[in-house]
This record gives sequence, C-alpha cells and structure tokens, in this order.
Amino acid sequence: MDSLLLQAAIYLGAGLIAVPVAHRLGLGSVLGYLLAGVAIAPLLELVGSNPENVQHFAEFGVVMMLFLVGLELQPRVLWDLRVRLFGLGGLQVAVTTAAVAAFCLVIELDWRLAIALGLIFALSSTAIVLQTLGEKGWLRTEGGQSAFSVLLFQDIAVIPMLALMPFLALPDIAGHATEVAGHGAESTPFSHLPAWGQGLVTLGVVAAIVLGGRYLTRPAFRIIARIGQHELFLSAALFLVIGIAVLMSAVGLSPALGTFLAGVLLAESEYRHELVSDLDPFKGLLLGVFFVTVGASMEFALLGEHPGMIIGLTLALIGVKGLILLGLAFVFRMEGRARWLFTFSLAQSGEFGFVLLAFASGVDVIPPEIAGVAGLVVALSMMATPLIMIVFERWVSPRVRRSASPEREEDMIEEEAPVIIAGMGRFGQIIQRMLVMDGYKPVVLDNSAEHIDGLRKFGIQVYYGNAMRPGLLEAAGIARAKLLVVCTDNRERAVELVHHVKQRYPQVYVIARAASREHVYQLRAAGADLAIREMFGSSLDAARQSLEVLGESPDRARRKSEAFARHDEESLQQLFEVWDAETDIFDNEAYMEKARSRAFSLEELMADDVGDPDERRPAADPD
Repeated sequence: MDSLLLQAAIYLGAGLIAVPVAHRLGLGSVLGYLLAGVAIAPLLELVGSNPENVQHFAEFGVVMMLFLVGLELQPRVLWDLRVRLFGLGGLQVAVTTAAVAAFCLVIELDWRLAIALGLIFALSSTAIVLQTLGEKGWLRTEGGQSAFSVLLFQDIAVIPMLALMPFLALPDIAGHATEVAGHGAESTPFSHLPAWGQGLVTLGVVAAIVLGGRYLTRPAFRIIARIGQHELFLSAALFLVIGIAVLMSAVGLSPALGTFLAGVLLAESEYRHELVSDLDPFKGLLLGVFFVTVGASMEFALLGEHPGMIIGLTLALIGVKGLILLGLAFVFRMEGRARWLFTFSLAQSGEFGFVLLAFASGVDVIPPEIAGVAGLVVALSMMATPLIMIVFERWVSPRVRRSASPEREEDMIEEEAPVIIAGMGRFGQIIQRMLVMDGYKPVVLDNSAEHIDGLRKFGIQVYYGNAMRPGLLEAAGIARAKLLVVCTDNRERAVELVHHVKQRYPQVYVIARAASREHVYQLRAAGADLAIREMFGSSLDAARQSLEVLGESPDRARRKSEAFARHDEESLQQLFEVWDAETDIFDNEAYMEKARSRAFSLEELMADDVGDPDERRPAADPD
C-alpha cells in the first residue's frame, strides 16, 4: 500500500509541477505531462516502480476519451463524415504503410517485417491530437474534423491490423514474446476456441453492445436519474465504460473502439450531457497519467547508443507522414489554415503503435532489437507533436489564410444576473428587450460569432460561447440565478440543456422555446417549468385578426381566441400524460384516441361560443 501511495504521489506531483510550467511557456499540457515523465524516470527506478505497470491502467484514459468523443457524434454526423472517414482515412493509412514499407525494403528488411512496420507507423496519436485540438478549440474546424475522421478510421483499422499480424510471422525468430513499452500480447478467455467459435463470440459481444446501447442503457439511466442520487449516476456511467472495455478485451478487440461505439449509440440520449460532465474529469486525469508513463518509459540508453540513427528515423517519419498528409489535403480540397492544421496534427505515430508493436513482437513478426528502436521512434514522435503544433500555431497559422469558418474562443463572462438567456435569435431578442425595459439586465449567451458582433453594434452585450458547456453556465452564475430562458433553435440541444440544468440546479425556473407540440412534451419531460411554442402566440393572433376581417366583432374574436388557447393548454397537459418518448405519436393508440377526443371537444366549444349575431359587422374593405 505504501508503495502504491508513493507512486501515486510521484505521478500526480510531477504533473502538478510540470503542466503549469508548460502552460506558462506555451507548450501545452500534453508536452508538460511527457516532460514530467522524463524527469521522474530516475526517481521511479530509485523507488522500484515500473511505469509500464501504471501505463496499463492509464491507457483507460484513451478508452474513456473515445467514449466521450462518441457521445459528441450523433449517427447522422458520422454519416456526414463518411467521405473523410473512409476516403481520407483509408488513403492515409494505405499510402503511409506503403511508403514506410518501401523504405524498409530499400534497407533490405524482410517484406513481412516491412509491412508490419508500415502498419505500426501509419497510426497517429488519438490521445495527443484530440487533447491538443480540444484545448486549442480547433476540433470543430474543417482541419480538426478531417484529422478526427482519420484518427477514427485508424482506431477502427487497428482490429484488422491485429488480425493480420500473425500471418506476417518470420520463421527465423525464436518465438518467445517480447514486451515493448509495457504492452504484451495476451491470450483471451476464448483463445482455446476454434477460429469460427471466436468469431461467433466476437460478433455476439459487439451485437450485445449495440443492442444494449440502443435499448437498455437509456431506460436504466432513466431509472437511476429518478432516484436523484448523483453518485449513483456517476457509478453507473463508470460501470458502463469499464464493463464495455472488459467485454471488448475479453474477445481480443480494442476497448477504445467498443466504448466509442457505445458513445455513438448514446449520442442522442437525453443523458448525454450529464455523462460528459461526470466522466470528463476522469478522462483528463487518466490521460495525464498515461502521458507521464510514456515519457518515463523511453529507453534513453538505446538513444544514447544510436542517437543519430534514432533521431534521424523520427524526423524522417514525421517528414514523410507530413508530406503524405499535405498531398491528401490538396486532393480533398482543404484550403488555408485547415490544410496545414490537418498536416501538422497527424504527422506523428501513436499510442496504438505500442499495442501493435508488442503484439507483433509476441507473434514473432518483429525481432527484439528492431522492436526497441521502433518503440523509441514512436515515443519520440509523440513527444515531438506538441512542439510541431507550437510551430503551426505561432509561425504557420498566422501566415496562411483561414478557412471559411474560423473558430472563435469563448468570451470571459464578467457579470452575473438573476436571469440567463441562452440563444439570442428573434425569439430571445424580444425577451431580452422586455426584461431590460423593466430594469433587469440578463446575462445573454449565443454561439453565433457573426450574430453577436452585429448585436454588439447596437450596444447589446452578448457573450459568445456554447451554453451546453457546464463551465460556461457556471461562469454565468447558474447556481445563483432565478430564471433560465432557453431560446436556442436547436431542438435536441434545448432538451439536453434543460435536463442538465434541472438535474444540477433544480431551484432554477426554466422557460424553454419549443418548436412543436412534441417538442413541448420533450422539454417538459426534461424538467422545463414552462415550454412555449414559438409559433403559437403569433398564429393565434393572426387567427383572431382573420376573424375580424371576416366580420366578427373584435370582442367576439378575442373571446374565441382566448377559449382556443385555454382548451389547447388543457389538451397539451392531457396528451402529455399519455405521450411516450419511445413511441412515435402516430403509433401511440392512447395518444391518438385522446387527440381525437380533444379535437371533437374543441369543435363543440367553438360552436357553443356563437355570441350575439348583432355583434357581427361587415367585412373590412381589403383596400
């Protein structure tokens, strides 16, 4: 226990010291963690700690990161990325593998070894690249999305690469497994089964994850959320990620791919935002420890013996991958800053390269002496990535034309108010103006940079940022606010925002803009205190004026519109009681029967309210 506590203190203390220093120097947190690992390597040897053992645990940060990335990608977004995912990602892996393999053949390595090394070096670092792009706010740009598509394809491609490795075994290697950078080739509980049996088990596990993510997790989280214990919800979220990782590992598949798939299946869940908020701190901590272990595991003795060769191979790898990426950026018509961000961000090797390298060593594909050099090249290229990104940010980016949709950093919120308005379109503007006229000064958030710049010209203070990000709401004072008005025109985001706020800050009264009757039900189910249909009031006013034009007296037209509004509100409540979020309203017999009954009662109400015939007046002159 003392040893475990001492190791935890060393790793966490190193990160606490190195990361602030790296940030102050403009190096970023990833390089800070890597340098912390390099610095504590002698201390770990002194206390008898092996960073490779910790790295096995810390790699779970990569698994959790891909789960959170999956939560941000709805299936239709994945479909939109299909060209980049398979076209750009597939070409990058194929061309890089071919280039590295060709170099290996030139230096007279066996063709099987050349292909294996090509596959290993074709991969880039998902952990470092996504962490860096997220920190800099570049993930949503064209270049960031292209880089993400390639990384996603690479993570998927790891599975067939692992399947291919045994077929590349060299006959003249002794046949005993070699550990590289803490990764060993391990058998699975199903390794004793025949190939067809292992295939069936694998398909069964993947099917269980898909079906469970689609049909079981949302009801389970709904039950847990009703209990109201936040720690229970957090436990369920961790159990989901760990459980899927265990299942995928049991059948020899990538845990990261399994959790990513589960995240995609939950991307449209109403609990998505809650999951992101709860798991993000764990992801950041584990990734930090992972980078520390990478830095601590570098074999500097081997680097000291062959410095020129290893550094030269590392620079050559970065240069070749960079040229390939730049060529693909031209082929796929990326322009300006997007082209160079894509090129600079993916020019390294990645953490899954360690996995492939260890597995290839274990199945007699790569000799130990070559495996040691390859592992050091992978680690050095990963360590060089933050420096490469600094070159891009400070010298390349300012000198190239930005792409059509430049990203903008979120504003610092410098005030608090009892009212927060999320969304400053036409709907939100009217609310803001009314509140200001009555002496209130709400904090207004919007995520359209151009719209905000236009409003500021009129003297309206609007803060740029995504209200879905918990930190922004907290900075706006949501914990002390009395009222949140959700005016965003994105239906799904509105429901998620309402659900998040009512879960964390139930004392805040929430008024939400609704796009339709069913959207009202969704917002009420999420906890909205009041959901107002954006078109209802203006449509009712137009109907009242239409009656007046057709000859009704203003008083009678007003009475009819008021009666219609009261009846509609009663209908909303009654229909909400039989509405089912999992069933289309047209397939819900109870809902349809109640809707027909309410429509009939409305006809009776309108027929009874005939008023005095003498109140009628001639139709207004159209002119």
